[in-house]
Amino acid sequence: MRADRLVSLVLLLRQRGRLTADTLARELEVSTRTVLRDIEALSAAGVPVYAERGRHGGFVLSPGFRTELTGLNHDEALALLTAGSGRGELVFGLGSALASAMRKVVDALPEGHRASASDAAQRFLVDPETDLLSRRLVTDEVPGAAMIEVRRAVLAGHKLRIHYAATGQSARWRTVDPIGLVTVRDKAYLLATRSGADRTYRLSRVLAAEELPEAAQRPNRVDLDRIWRERSTRFLSGGDHITVLVRVNPARREELLDMALADRAEEPGADGRPRLEVIFQDARHAEWALWQLGTDAEALAPQSLRTSLRERAAAIAARYGDP
Repeated sequence: MRADRLVSLVLLLRQRGRLTADTLARELEVSTRTVLRDIEALSAAGVPVYAERGRHGGFVLSPGFRTELTGLNHDEALALLTAGSGRGELVFGLGSALASAMRKVVDALPEGHRASASDAAQRFLVDPETDLLSRRLVTDEVPGAAMIEVRRAVLAGHKLRIHYAATGQSARWRTVDPIGLVTVRDKAYLLATRSGADRTYRLSRVLAAEELPEAAQRPNRVDLDRIWRERSTRFLSGGDHITVLVRVNPARREELLDMALADRAEEPGADGRPRLEVIFQDARHAEWALWQLGTDAEALAPQSLRTSLRERAAAIAARYGDP
């Protein structure tokens, strides 16, 4: 919304001082022309913003100008700034909204606390992109337009159409009743019902989405934590799921996890290859996934999977052996 962008523009100038139109455009994720129009609108509304010409010029606010925002104490602001340093906002497509909120948090602090809270927040790091073994932590990528539609339907309580590609299946459209959104280890899920049955959809597999005008059939109040625990328990104990202990090349760890339904445990290996306990749909799914990784992964258990992989490799070797 333009009103939010105008507030963000004022806060950027207050907190950073002189900024060029190009810098403001990058920060606000708009065009330079839009920034210039916003500057004109602020001036017309009585906000004392003006341009300084020259090589080091830019836009500035008159000294001492303050916005009227509710104040926070030091620890409240520190808690928000620290929470905002995590990466969960990327999962739900709220990165730009978070940046705007953090500017408001900093500006709301009393003058004497503003610098100290910002400095203190730099001493905390939440969920860095790599772990101590330099393994990159991969965040699910969700198309921005689809994420906006999903989020709107969840919050408005409307039915939702999603173009969803389930594992091993072609993408197709489904109409669901959204309940809520959950993020776990930088993977995001939509909890929903479809024709009254519980459904859980991984957001990275939603290729497109459309919020519908009809009201969703769902309770007015919801306990997402309880629902997630119940679905997780049913998922891990149901069907023909198979649990496999795998030793994998660290460079292909994420590929393995992406093919698996879930991972239950992980521990480092003495040879530098982590050991993961992962769950597959069934024995056939497990054999297919391990075969894709070749010698970069070894199934340590169950023995039945090792046997089927060995027999498959032997059959291939026999087919391509010397004539």
